[in-house]
Amino acid sequence: MSKALITGITGQDGSYLAELLLDKGYEVHGIIRRASTFNTQRIDHLYQDPHINGVRLFLHYGDIADSTNLIKLLYRIQPDEIYHLAAQSHVRVSFDIPEYTGDVSGLGTIRILEAIRETGLKSKFYQASSSEMYGKVQAVPQRETTPFYPRSPYGAAKVYAHWVTVNYRESYGLFACNGILFNHESPRRGETFVTRKVTRTAARIKAGLEEKVYLGNLEAKRDWGYAKEYVEAMWLMLQQEEPDDYVIATGQTHSVSELVEEAFSYVGLDWRKHLEVDQRYYRPAEVDLLIGDASKAKRKLGWQAKTTFKDLVRLMVDADMVSAKQEAHLNSYKNSQVAGPERL
Repeated sequence: MSKALITGITGQDGSYLAELLLDKGYEVHGIIRRASTFNTQRIDHLYQDPHINGVRLFLHYGDIADSTNLIKLLYRIQPDEIYHLAAQSHVRVSFDIPEYTGDVSGLGTIRILEAIRETGLKSKFYQASSSEMYGKVQAVPQRETTPFYPRSPYGAAKVYAHWVTVNYRESYGLFACNGILFNHESPRRGETFVTRKVTRTAARIKAGLEEKVYLGNLEAKRDWGYAKEYVEAMWLMLQQEEPDDYVIATGQTHSVSELVEEAFSYVGLDWRKHLEVDQRYYRPAEVDLLIGDASKAKRKLGWQAKTTFKDLVRLMVDADMVSAKQEAHLNSYKNSQVAGPERL
């Protein structure tokens, strides 16, 4: 039985990757940070699966800022594959906490690479690189050979992590791959990210729970794909004979305004009546256009995106509508309980 270690297992990508690996018969280990509240909602359902039942899924307290703990975990787990997904991944927030972002999203990678080298393990390593590394794009579309020009502390940290992964591959012979994933979304996306913010608010407005959605730059264009498909590309990279770097993208780009229009029209709302532009959500330096060329991934990995932009938005709205309706129904019930005695 192959063993995999996932950092960031409680995030969107980590949860989908854990599902994929468990379906393939892996023993899966995840690193989680100690917190005063539980933050494992995205993977709780895996423990309820009778085929898993906690036997092949193990969580370990740790932090990618703690190199000693990482070395101990690698010695104990002896993973065949390591998927490094943990990061401070919110681009706008990285401007507010740049030092922390650099430490976690940049230096966190070298801590794991050093842990692999120190332990002498032959673990295959996946680094979650990002399309944000292209920033002020030097070519359209962006591919593996396109120069990086990051426009945020997050993008700059990811460039460091990307190149140090290449460096350890070339210096020490590690099987280390970079997956340059363009924006990938799902119903499990964090609520502060623009796609989920839009689909969730559209659903809540439709359910009568909110009235407005507040956004920044509506003209920014992104290459949006489905996260559940993108984690398969991560796995495929580590199944190859030789390590390499790959762009993972749909090859199509859409603006934030297109995203809003698609989500709101799907639930029968006129987005212009519910949208407010808020300067607080603008970045100090904007990334105007991202569109990836995943032809290398298609050629070498046999991977390509399947879910269209429209279908992605709709599956996210559908999931958010379920939650919004449940909340609206609960609120209605609570109000009826309060109002009942007064009518008597």
